[in-house]
Amino acid sequence: MTQHTTPVRTVVVYHSGYGHTERMATAIAEGAGAVLVAIDTEGNLAEDAWKTLSGADAILFGSPTYMGGPSWQFKKFADASSKIWFEGGWQNKLFGGFTNSASLNGDKLNTLEYFFLLAGQHGGIWVSMDIKPANVKASRRDDLNRMGSYIAPMAQTPADASPEEMSPGDLETARRYGARVAMIAGQFRSGKSQSS
Repeated sequence: MTQHTTPVRTVVVYHSGYGHTERMATAIAEGAGAVLVAIDTEGNLAEDAWKTLSGADAILFGSPTYMGGPSWQFKKFADASSKIWFEGGWQNKLFGGFTNSASLNGDKLNTLEYFFLLAGQHGGIWVSMDIKPANVKASRRDDLNRMGSYIAPMAQTPADASPEEMSPGDLETARRYGARVAMIAGQFRSGKSQSS
């Protein structure tokens, strides 16, 4: 039986308009021990960033929710990934995602569903949340999973708040989700090594 000693390779690929999604991406990366790859203001990635994604065991998508979906910059990245889709380059990788918007609802679910479908297009395996929602009268703004999302983490930051004013609960939810994705990626890798 072969044992893999290489650490799990997790990559967070994201676009951030005003710094809030970047802060969330950083929290996820801390939990997962992941590499951060930023989509630039023109929706582009450097060639070496595509290679980093290619070598990943798990990929997490991140974008703010604008007008009921991910930013156009993220969509441009998603469309560019069709070259990888054609070759099956991300097939059987683990995937996850996260988003932030100014409104409590803000149609964030549509953004997460977009990520889920993109992962499905690539033949990937989605990792859901395992944190119960904070949905009782005693719940507060800084509780874990206060948005009540099971697909992946959602955050809410008022439109006039800086990234430094984000809810610590939203960021901790993101951090724990990153850790969960990395843990499951490790389990998948162990299963592959035992069957080889």
